[in-house]
Amino acid sequence: MRSVQAVDRMIGDLREKLKKEGVYENTVFAFASDNGFHMGQYRLMPGKQTAFDTDVNVPLVVTGPGVERGATTDAVASNIDICPTFTELGGGEPDPRADGRSLVPLLKGDTPKDWPRTALVEHHGPDHAAGDPDKPRKGSGNPPSYEALRTDRYTYVQYRNGSHEYYDRDKDPDMLHNVYARLSSETKARLTSTLLKMRDCEGSKECGAAAAG
Repeated sequence: MRSVQAVDRMIGDLREKLKKEGVYENTVFAFASDNGFHMGQYRLMPGKQTAFDTDVNVPLVVTGPGVERGATTDAVASNIDICPTFTELGGGEPDPRADGRSLVPLLKGDTPKDWPRTALVEHHGPDHAAGDPDKPRKGSGNPPSYEALRTDRYTYVQYRNGSHEYYDRDKDPDMLHNVYARLSSETKARLTSTLLKMRDCEGSKECGAAAAG
């Protein structure tokens, strides 16, 4: 609680400073996180490296000129979209070599028809060096390396050790039942193809096309 109060005071001080400088009405505030965190879910000790929603879902709260108060969107977005977004908000032109794309249209209430419908999630490890402060504790669910796809409906995980997971979050929002074995061979092939395209793509155009499927 004290930590949150400190953030509250910091934001208040920053707002007053911006008002005095005459730029408050032209300033965008963005609050986000680099990752989620599980604490007891799935009987795991605290950790952050699984493909479960507890770990991959992070908040993104934005306020500023052109951003409708209280509006939300369920459009797919990733951390790779942050840099192009800030670039455009700052008056620059996003680099087409970046894999992500600017979220500015979403902030203005518009979702382009070609907006990506799939996000790529990656984890490489465990490869923590001795003494690494981020090394997860035993039982924290540190999985083997994987790549995963997350859409508004499902989560598909492909581990480097050959294991797979598929969760239909419409029917199983808590992601408790891995139904990969029930999928048709055609669906499995399509998921693998999409994942490989998203893993290996370069640039916003190519990655956007891979994520549109």
